[in-house]
Amino acid sequence: MFEFTLFRIPIRVEPFHWVILAILGSAGNGLESRKDLIDVLLFMVAGFFSIVIHEMGHALVGRKYGAPNPQIILHGMGGVALFPGARFNRKENFLVTAAGPGIQILFGLIALAGIFFAQLPPGVIDFVSIFMTISLFWAILNLLPVWPLDGGQMLGAIIGPQRAPLLHKISIGIAIFVGVAGLLSGFMLFFSIILGFMAYQNWQQLQQYGSR
Repeated sequence: MFEFTLFRIPIRVEPFHWVILAILGSAGNGLESRKDLIDVLLFMVAGFFSIVIHEMGHALVGRKYGAPNPQIILHGMGGVALFPGARFNRKENFLVTAAGPGIQILFGLIALAGIFFAQLPPGVIDFVSIFMTISLFWAILNLLPVWPLDGGQMLGAIIGPQRAPLLHKISIGIAIFVGVAGLLSGFMLFFSIILGFMAYQNWQQLQQYGSR
């Protein structure tokens, strides 16, 4: 574990963050050559920067709306921005949540433009391509209307806390649909497992509402 500060926001990186990035970077590929190892390392570094950018989007906009001490933790499943002592209204909560995937998509598109229009050395192009892919894929995945992903939290901010059971029903349907589609496609096993777990989380939340 190590910690650092960026724009006066403390960031803590847990060891399991690197483990998951290494697993994802080596998925479907062996480590039979030096190039394979370099590709995994490039994936880990690109993934780290992309996720930091995502969480900084949340944290900076949260601070703009009055969060006194935003913090970021990078863990095995990605990262989370924390806002101790902060209270956002529904509009602010939506914008704080949307800022993460929004800035990640922006940086992904900048990377895409760099690939096409900048004269980058081959090694740099490899890194930028991986960064672009991770940024766009991660942002789009996070925009799925599945609680607790960003898209699910944004949907919750739109429909309001009074309709929380509806949020969890939508989340279960979307998680199952996208998870099954990912399994059938053959290249989203890890994320299909995560979506299955999220469907279960939402089912648990529904049971709690039903018992009240």
